[in-house]
Parts: sequence; C-alpha cells; structure tokens
Amino acid sequence: MTDTLTPVEAAVAQASGGPKKLKRSIGVVGGTLLTLSCVTPASTLFVVVPDLFGSLGTATALTIAIGSLLCVAVAFCYSELGTLVPSAGGEYAMVSTLAGRLAGWLVFVLSLLVVMIVPPVIAMGTADYLAPLVHLDPSWTGASVMLLATLAGLLDLRANAWITGVFLVLEVIAAAVVAVLGFTHAERGAGSLVSMQVAGPDGGPDTVTALLVVSGLAIALFVTQGFSTAVYLSEELENPRRSVARTVLATLAISAVILLVPVAAITLGAPDLAALTGGDISTMVTAWSNSAVGTFVSLCVALAIINAGIVMVIQNSRVLFASARDKAWPAPVNSLFSRLGRFGSPWVSTLAVGVPGAALCFVNLDTLYGVTGVSVTGMYLLVAAAALLSRRGSHKHTPAWRMPLWPAAPLLLMVVLVYILTQQETTYLLWTGGITAAATLYWALYLRPRKQTRWLVSVPEDEQAS
Repeated sequence: MTDTLTPVEAAVAQASGGPKKLKRSIGVVGGTLLTLSCVTPASTLFVVVPDLFGSLGTATALTIAIGSLLCVAVAFCYSELGTLVPSAGGEYAMVSTLAGRLAGWLVFVLSLLVVMIVPPVIAMGTADYLAPLVHLDPSWTGASVMLLATLAGLLDLRANAWITGVFLVLEVIAAAVVAVLGFTHAERGAGSLVSMQVAGPDGGPDTVTALLVVSGLAIALFVTQGFSTAVYLSEELENPRRSVARTVLATLAISAVILLVPVAAITLGAPDLAALTGGDISTMVTAWSNSAVGTFVSLCVALAIINAGIVMVIQNSRVLFASARDKAWPAPVNSLFSRLGRFGSPWVSTLAVGVPGAALCFVNLDTLYGVTGVSVTGMYLLVAAAALLSRRGSHKHTPAWRMPLWPAAPLLLMVVLVYILTQQETTYLLWTGGITAAATLYWALYLRPRKQTRWLVSVPEDEQAS
C-alpha cells in the first residue's frame, strides 16, 4: 500500500514506451446508453433476480433497494476517483494512483474476475427467453451470444452506442410491460414487500432472516454493478471531468428504477408465494396476459442479453488493453493486448475476453454467481479505501468532481462491505481468496522486482492536472 504511484511516476510511464490513447468520441448521452446497457436491468431482472426470489421471496425488492442505497456511496467513490484518474483501467488505475500498486493490482485481478464471469452468466439466460420460438441448449446458446458480442465489440464505439441504445429501448419496454401487468394483477398489498417470507420445501411460508438479506446483498450489489462502465469509458468520454460523474450517477438512478419497479410488481402480482419463490417470470407474464405478450417480452429480454454481452465485451477489452499499456505482463503479451484495430478498438484484447467468456458458459452457474458476488464486494471495498485517500497530497487540489459526505460515506461503506463479506459462503470466499493469493504471488515474484519496467500505471497525459 505504500508503493504509491505519484504524478511524476505517471509522467515517466507516459514517456517510456509512449502509451497509446483511445479516441474521445462519445458524450454523456452515448456514455449513459452504453453504461445502462452494461447494467442491463431487464436481463438482470429476468436472469439474476429469479435466483434472489428463490432465496429471499418477498424480501427481494427490499434487498435490492438496500443494495441500491449502498451503491449510492459506491457511485460517489467512482465519480470522484473516475474524474480524478480518468483511465480505461477503471478501478485499478484509480486505486493504484491513490493507494499503491499492490492494492491496484489486487483490484485489477478482482475486476478481471468480474468482467470475465458476468457476461457468460447473463448470456446463458438467452436460451430460456428464446424458448417460445425454439428450444436451445443454454450453454451453447450463451457461447454463441458471447462470440456475437465479441464480433460487435470490434466495431467503432460510436456505432456500438447507437446499436446498444436501440436494444436498450426494447429491454426497458419489456420491464415496463412486466411492471404494468404485475401491478394490475396484484394479489397482495404493498405491505408484502417487507413481509420477509419465502416458500419452504413443503410449500408453506418460511421467514427470511436478516442474515439471509445481508448474504443476498452481495448479489444485490452485483445487479446494479454496471454503472462502473462509465469509469472504464472515461478515456473515450468527452470532457471526462464532468461526464464521468454525470454518467455514473444518472445510470445508477435510472437502472435502480428500471429494476426495482418490476421486482415490486412481480412480488405483488405473483399468484402465490410458491410461484414467487419459483421465480418463473415468463410464466407469470403469460398468465397475466396471453402467450403473444409473453413471447414479445421474452424476445425483448433475449435482445437485452445480447445487448449486455456487446457492452460488457467493450468494457472488458478496455480493462485488458489498459493493463497491457501499463505493462502488467511480459513484453510480447503487452504488445498484443495493446494493439488497436482500424476502428480504434483494442481488437486483440476484445478477442481475449470474448472467446474465454464463451468457454465459461459451460461452468456451473452457482459457482459463477458466488465468485462474482465476493469479487464485486471486495473490489468495492478497495475502491472505498482509495476514496479515503483521494484528498491527500497533490490529489487534494487536482480538479475533479468531489463527493458529498466525505470521508463518512466511504468509511461507512467499508464497514458494511466487510460485514457482507463475512456472510458469504466459505466455498466462494476460498475460490476468490485462492485466485487473489495467486495474483499476490505473481506481484511478489514478477511485478514488484521489475517496478521500473512493469505495472507502470498511467493516466493519459492530456487528462492530468496541470
């Protein structure tokens, strides 16, 4: 934590090897479209939320609401750090600059876990929502979606902003249809949103404990996690000092509404507690309306999932590109991952995240969910720690968006996140901890002994404070 990157070191990193820069081509609207598409609230609603219904029942909306409130503090941290350190490296560039290279490296590893796992998790849900037209194998369908998203990720970013914008409209329509149908077919009152009940093995009601809610917060944080995409795109946003914070906060607010309103509607409109716990949203939509509406919603969700895959591959390739530019790997690997194609996209990095993502579609979903929840929580914890250091030394006077309630917001966030981690399953903690330990070993044996030539985290020169 003491081996902190200073502005002078960042300048040296710029000078030696001439790090490449991505071109600025999108504003707040385009960035918000891309970021919202990465949050992909509709596909999250239909793919991830059903698992929450299965464990939390009527407490699902409450858990997501608490997670969204926690994400406000997280968004404050991202907004301040993202404008202070606008780099395609996202979390790791911010944390390396403020809290030291080792902390930044660990954040990079956690973010790499997240960006590699989340797209296939979402992509595997495609088959379920194409079922009204054709029955497909979830793993093979997810792999196909990942490969399609990889091809789209090779295109110009501005073109992708409009493509994903069209798909985003469709998924918002799908979420709105579910919300209207759920509320108009309500079987219970608003009090059920805090009734804390889930169907037990015998079909009768069981109580959802506070500890179960806390455990579910790791996934609740995950469902709105995509707002961090604005930070990854900070090198391609025009006027990032203002655009990053606006995009992060706007995306969190919009996505929370798009997600929470349908979840509340489903909770009220489910025919009984067993149906709610079962989480089969498509069946409920068809029961509330007819098969044609159910098919329309399912196809919108399928398109939303493809949309999410495109944006996540775009985001993830930027992380890998930035790590190569910052010399995290042996020289031949750095050279490959930092190559830009004719459309200005890092094409090798795009392939490097898309193809393995297709392979992960054949891994057990529960394991992917668990590791992702722990990784996101750990990553937020380190970002919050960096936010506590964002106003010391030369960073104190650097032009940047500054969060309200500092330092109380990041400090309280850290306490809550540590507690959430203690409530996660041991298996997922061991998986994530083992990967983090291996990464620390790589740091100790390869990166740290080569501190003059490796892991030179840089901020684009024209974005540094004068």
